[in-house]
Amino acid sequence: MKFIALALLVLAGGWYGWKQLHSQDAMSRPIRYVKIEGAFQYTSKDRLKQVLTPEMKRGFYHADMDAIHQLISHLPLVAAVDVKRVWPDAVHIKITEQKPIVRWGDKAVLNKQGEVLIPDDIGEFKNLPLITGPEGQEKKLLEIMKGVYIVLKDKSMQLAEFHVNDRRAWRIKLASGLEMQLGGKAPLENMQRFLKTMDLLGEEQIAMMASVDTRYPNGYAVTWKPDTPAIDWKAVAENRKNAVQERRL
Repeated sequence: MKFIALALLVLAGGWYGWKQLHSQDAMSRPIRYVKIEGAFQYTSKDRLKQVLTPEMKRGFYHADMDAIHQLISHLPLVAAVDVKRVWPDAVHIKITEQKPIVRWGDKAVLNKQGEVLIPDDIGEFKNLPLITGPEGQEKKLLEIMKGVYIVLKDKSMQLAEFHVNDRRAWRIKLASGLEMQLGGKAPLENMQRFLKTMDLLGEEQIAMMASVDTRYPNGYAVTWKPDTPAIDWKAVAENRKNAVQERRL
C-alpha cells in the first residue's frame, strides 16, 4: 500500500514551497520540493495545491511539465506560467497574474487591454470602478471611461461607475454618490457643460445634489438629496461675484 503525504508551505515574498515528506515508491524518484515564484495575490495556495497534487504524486521522472503548465494557465487571472524540472527532486514554477483595473458587469473584470476575465470571487474587486455596457464593446468603453476618469479627476471628482445602455446612452456615478445622466447625444459635451458651472455653484451646493440630468440643450436638471434646505441662489451668486472680484484685485 502506497502512502504519500504532501504539505504546502508559505514562504516570505509570495513564494510557496511544496515538500513530499514520505514515499514508499522506490522505483520513482519523488518530487520533494515545488517552489512557486510570483508576485500574485488572487491565486490561492489551496487552489494551487489542488491542481498540482496529482502530478506531484507521479514523481520526478513521470510528472508531466506540459500538463502542469496547462493546469495552472487555466486558473482564473493567471496571465503566464513557466514550469521547469530541477534536478534532483524539485519543480520550479513562475506565475504572472493578470492585473484587473475595472469590473465588467456583475461577474467579470477587465485588464488594461480590455480583455474579459472571470475571477473565482468578484467580491475581491469591489473597490474597482464598474463598467456596464453591450457585450463586445469592452475595449472601446474602457478607453472612453479612462478619458472620463481623467476629466473628472481634474475637478477633484472620482469616477465610481460608468454605464452605457443598448441605446448608447451614458450614465455615470461618482464616489461621492452623485449620478449624472449624460444621454446618448454628445454625452461628453453634456458633462463638460455641467463641470463648467461647478465654480459658480460651489462645493456646498454640489455636495447636496443627488443626481444631475444633462440631457437638455441649454442646461441641466438637478435632483437634490432629501432634507436639503432651500438655497438662496441670489446669495450664492453674490458670493461668487465677490470672490471673483477679490481674485482680480
